[in-house]
Amino acid sequence: MNRTGFLKNIFGLGLLSVLGCQIDSKKAKSSTPLGDTESLEEQKAIAVLREELKTAWLRSEIMTMTNVSQMPSDFFTFKYADEAMTFAEQWRHCIVYTCGQLAGRAGLKNPYENIKLPVQMTKDHLTKELKKMYAFVRQSIEVLSDQKLLSDCNFAGDTIPIWRLYYAMENHIIHHRGQCVVYLRLKGIIPKGFYGW
Repeated sequence: MNRTGFLKNIFGLGLLSVLGCQIDSKKAKSSTPLGDTESLEEQKAIAVLREELKTAWLRSEIMTMTNVSQMPSDFFTFKYADEAMTFAEQWRHCIVYTCGQLAGRAGLKNPYENIKLPVQMTKDHLTKELKKMYAFVRQSIEVLSDQKLLSDCNFAGDTIPIWRLYYAMENHIIHHRGQCVVYLRLKGIIPKGFYGW
């Protein structure tokens, strides 16, 4: 995504008309690569994006940990069918996939590069690893350069900016968290509601 498109997404059309002219005129005057000469407006937009990503992932962590905390330890190996993943496997998969995708596509060090998590994890172990995953995501949002955050990567047959990859990873977690809500109901547990952003 180019800078104009990025700012359009962050600021909306109202500010784009003002900023777009400045960005276009700057492009005409300069042929420097993306990220070399950021305007104050662009820096502010990227800072807003980082805060939005951190807020989204903090909310994700709260909802995930609520789901995991509700399942009794004895039911972490529960699955509704032979071909399905257990409750613990659903979350293990989220940890490995999220860290692997972000590390591989954003050029980060994968915290699980040399660690193989057991297929079936206890409640305590899984809770610890989920917190580790969310800490990794938060830290990566902070340490990625602006240029890297705005750069493109290949994902699911498409080309998307790295910042959008963070939303794709959260969408993946939402998918599995939804399945885990059903796991709770199948064990007679009423899931706590998730409200707000």
